[in-house]
Formats: sequence, structure tokens, C-alpha cells
Amino acid sequence: MSTLATAFWLSNIVLDTAGHLSFKAAADKKAAESGSWLRMLHSVYLWIGIACFCLEFAVWFALLSLIPLSQAVLVGSINIVVLMIAGRLLFRERLDRLRVGGMILIAAGVALAGGAI
Repeated sequence: MSTLATAFWLSNIVLDTAGHLSFKAAADKKAAESGSWLRMLHSVYLWIGIACFCLEFAVWFALLSLIPLSQAVLVGSINIVVLMIAGRLLFRERLDRLRVGGMILIAAGVALAGGAI
């Protein structure tokens, strides 16, 4: 991939990860236990997540203008690995052997797809 495509790809990873983590933070146990969706609507994390996904939308279009869709989708799959690691670090989510194995396979596929052009 070109330097510009790589920059858009990395931006996509950061924005996607930040968006998902923000939504997770907005939907924390306190808000879920209260049963009030209105409380979640007032969460700053929800709006950060929405902003991140709006920006990611623009970055995704820019990336697609530089590389084929098939390659973009494949290299974009690394977001899954980044999110799983971030979920473990920030929310203490479980990573068992199957998930780690899946992460390794995804990372290998991304490495192969990223070098395809």
C-alpha cells in the first residue's frame, strides 16, 4: 500500500477502535442496570463514539479511493484484533485460547492482504 493509503488505514483503525470503546463505555453496567436509555443518550462517550464513526466513514471512503475494496476489507479486519486487545486492557474482557488463535489468524491474513499490491 502507498504511504497515503497506509495513513488512511491507520486512521480508520484508530477511529473504529475509539468509536467502539466509546460505545462500550456509554453502555456500562450502571447505565444498563438503571434501564434508562435516556441516561445513555446523555453520556459524553456515546457522542464521542458517534463522532468517531462519522469521521471513520469519511476516512473509509478515502481509503477506498486508493485501494481495491477486497483489499480494504481484508486489511480492515485488523480492527477486530485491536478491539479485542483494547477490550481486554480497558474492560478486562476475557481472551481465551480460541480468541487468541483467531486473532493470530486474522493478523496473518491482514499481513498477507496488505502486501498484495
